[in-house]
Amino acid sequence: MLTIYDLMVQNQIAGLSLAFIEHGEIRRTECLGVLEVGTTDYVNEETIFNACSISKLLTSILVLKLVEQGKIDLDEDINRHLLSWKLPESDYTWAKKVTLRNLLSHQSGIVDPEDSFSPLHSLAQWPSMKDLLQGATPYCHSPIESTLEPNQEYHYSDAGYCIIQLLIEDLTNTPFSSLMGDLIFQPLAMHHSFFSSALPIAHTASGHHKDGTRTIPSHPLYPYDAACGIWTTPSDLAKLLIDMMQTLRGKGKLGLTAPTMHELMHTKGCNESVGLGVFFDGQGEQVEISSLGWGVGYQCMLVAYPYLEKGFVVMSNSDSGVHQMQGIMGDIYRSFVSSV
Repeated sequence: MLTIYDLMVQNQIAGLSLAFIEHGEIRRTECLGVLEVGTTDYVNEETIFNACSISKLLTSILVLKLVEQGKIDLDEDINRHLLSWKLPESDYTWAKKVTLRNLLSHQSGIVDPEDSFSPLHSLAQWPSMKDLLQGATPYCHSPIESTLEPNQEYHYSDAGYCIIQLLIEDLTNTPFSSLMGDLIFQPLAMHHSFFSSALPIAHTASGHHKDGTRTIPSHPLYPYDAACGIWTTPSDLAKLLIDMMQTLRGKGKLGLTAPTMHELMHTKGCNESVGLGVFFDGQGEQVEISSLGWGVGYQCMLVAYPYLEKGFVVMSNSDSGVHQMQGIMGDIYRSFVSSV
């Protein structure tokens, strides 16, 4: 039987880091491979990877924190709190207004423009959320607007999470990254979690293409914090999962309530497998939540059974060229769920 390392060699995966949760605790970690091909800088528990779209789960948790503080409501018109930019009114939003719940579950009626939300071209071109949503940057050539009625169709949307970021910043008059640090990273001791603008390159795994060569630049950055801008470790993400599990028992460090956490794992839209920032499968005690991340040079996967207090996080600094479930992460997933 092939080991994880055998599969890495077979698939030209440069580095891999894993954290496994059992009984609501991190019970095991594995670190394999290197930070960059051609070096002897080995991956360890503190090696940082691009979380890519797993950032959306953290954004959802931050939104729920603000909901519990009474600052926002999941089901009110987002334009009530957007100040520097507003979603244009149209025939699609006349009867139903777009809400945070719609945005978090990718059912807002917003479809991302083609070829949008690429990695940062230059540090000197860091776009503002307002300019991006207005279609005034190279990262999104068309203004963001509704093209469908809310809850009519599911369309995975980075633009939706950019709107969430701007709404939070307009509402609180605080940078999104600062709020995430104060309300999520610090209480959970996620000391190895950063945003693209503050990434400590010395401790970060370089990205690699599916042929095993390093990406150029070595650390592609995404200037969309809420959608895909977080860099972290499997153990830090495992801390978040564990707190979600503890919250369901009334013991979470973030101070969220169990009913609020239930909102994350339930849908009220047109897609029955999409929660708030996560996907889910199954019901009751056996419910599984998951989040995937796939960017230039990186892939990652997060899976948890909140009521069973089990889960795992795997992060890689290689783009395998195939969906996670078709590559090494799918093998890890199938091995894990067979024991659940």
